[in-house]
Amino acid sequence: MAPRAFICGVAGTNLSEEEKEFLREAQPWGVILMGRNCSNPEQVKRLCRSVRVALEREDAPILIDQEGGRVQRFGPPHLRAYPAAARFGEIYRQSSLAGVEAAYLGAKLIALDLHSLGITVDCLPVLDLPAEGMTAAIGDRALGGTADAVATLGGAQIDGLIAGGVIPVMKHMPGHGRALVDSHEALPQVDATMAELEAQDLSPFRLLAKRAPLGMTAHVVFLDVDDAAPATFSSPVIVNVIRERIGFDGALMTDDISMGALSGSASERARRAIAAGCELVLHCNGEIAEMGEIAGAVPELEGDALRRTDAALRSRRAPDPVERAALERRFDFLLAQVAA
Repeated sequence: MAPRAFICGVAGTNLSEEEKEFLREAQPWGVILMGRNCSNPEQVKRLCRSVRVALEREDAPILIDQEGGRVQRFGPPHLRAYPAAARFGEIYRQSSLAGVEAAYLGAKLIALDLHSLGITVDCLPVLDLPAEGMTAAIGDRALGGTADAVATLGGAQIDGLIAGGVIPVMKHMPGHGRALVDSHEALPQVDATMAELEAQDLSPFRLLAKRAPLGMTAHVVFLDVDDAAPATFSSPVIVNVIRERIGFDGALMTDDISMGALSGSASERARRAIAAGCELVLHCNGEIAEMGEIAGAVPELEGDALRRTDAALRSRRAPDPVERAALERRFDFLLAQVAA
């Protein structure tokens, strides 16, 4: 049986017997870890092993949102704290070469952390281009204020993650930067024209479309493309904008479908996302009843969806040999070039 077209969370730091049975029977493509799942390195390693044993797939992807700043699911005292993306943008404004190196090294160090724990996918980079008055949901998670800066630094993060043995995920396509409300709580609407989106928001994704095998949607309505549905549920956005205008041919996952921006039951949300053209439905809250709904609503991966997800798994390589202490010293030196 091929994996099913979804990624789920789990409730705690160890799998319950019910969760083990669910994973074995439902066969999600992967599992995402949240802060509630991470207490110490040895525990995370055991959890990752348990997930793969239950799925009976050694290469089953385990994902996490490990960006740095306020989006770091596992940090001190067990892993170092990493700065928010905006810090790299500040360095880049002073010296483009230093900014790119800092972004690369930060992502590589994060990847080395994750690889050592058994985590193989990081939902990074954030390629959203901030607009004036934007929601704080992005805020300092943005790499810069220009398409050039965001694409250049985002590309460095992609390279750093790959060099550290972890698969990157571009997010949030086709751009969350104009949203004026937080999609965790409500559904944003963007009234920019397609020409405006082309000139700004799409640009970082388009420039990096061939370099990341996984991408994530935005729960945002783009009124000039589809005034009836957010990007996650919109075939016009996914087909005409993400696939054609951006040129992304990787595996497309939803942002977390349990977020407040979306309406309908878990199964309805899952069906709408798959029908619109997403390969993978992401569900993070660990509620097993909802997970069961989703498992019953999504298909097994096949055709282009299977091709894209398999290509993503094949893109992962062993980390480059490194002297971690030297990387840390250089990274800290670069960070010290601007105030925290």
